[in-house]
Amino acid sequence: MNKADLADVVHEVVGGTKVDSERAIEAIINAITESLKKGEEVSISGLGIFSAKERAARQARNPRTGEVVQVPAMRVPKFRPAKHLKDAVR
Repeated sequence: MNKADLADVVHEVVGGTKVDSERAIEAIINAITESLKKGEEVSISGLGIFSAKERAARQARNPRTGEVVQVPAMRVPKFRPAKHLKDAVR
């Protein structure tokens, strides 16, 4: 399922126009992204928790040349699924 499929499901459930459904999905994604940029957690009951995690700097190896490369520290998105989601997928 991709973003367009998700917008179709929202359109079927809520009604309105498909454009409104696409805008709603886009607004949700933007709100989650902006919150993570600020360092906040986003908790959606029944789905899970989105958060930003600090990843330490490290050394990696280029598999083609074998050269050691420095990878800088960075923030990466993290998702912890809710118990309800875990149970539903099992």
